[in-house]
Amino acid sequence: MYTVIGSARSRALRVLWMLEELGEPYDHVAAQPRSDDVVAVNPAGKVPVLIEDDTPITDSTAILQYLADKHGRLTHPAGTLDRARQDSLTQFLLDEFDAALWMAARHSFVLPEELRFSAIKDSLKWEFERSQKTLAARMADGPFLMGPEMTVPDIILTHCGIWAKSARFPVTEPRLAAYLERMQARPALRRAMAQGAAANA
Repeated sequence: MYTVIGSARSRALRVLWMLEELGEPYDHVAAQPRSDDVVAVNPAGKVPVLIEDDTPITDSTAILQYLADKHGRLTHPAGTLDRARQDSLTQFLLDEFDAALWMAARHSFVLPEELRFSAIKDSLKWEFERSQKTLAARMADGPFLMGPEMTVPDIILTHCGIWAKSARFPVTEPRLAAYLERMQARPALRRAMAQGAAANA
């Protein structure tokens, strides 16, 4: 049994969704960043944290890839060219999409008010739109990012799409918009979001 610590309004949603796709049972503790429950298992106070056999694993991408490798699903095998392409795509999404959204969040509500620069969001949105064009050129024919099989980058990108909508970062590439609509309809993601809503109720 896994335990996932972190609100579904955070990157913990990625982990909940992965476990739903895998059909693995889990407990969910909808703790907020820097809360006592989180600091007890991650001194940095960041979520998500996955607990297995009393061992905490931090960072959503590390957790996703660990689960994919362990269960042999939603990933290409290590040491293959397909895995190299998958890891390259993962890093691109973290650098170009996740990082822009996180920086915008930091300057919206994370940093102390005197250290926030709201004007930075305009440049971040410009970069976000430019990155969509690059991604569109890298997307396979589908239905998933790399082709016929869903992989870890699909979870990261779809979560970034959900995040972008709430942060008012426009999705301007039609292929990406259609992809996100398709992915957000997945039953496993809907179950994860419902689980998160119930935990926060």
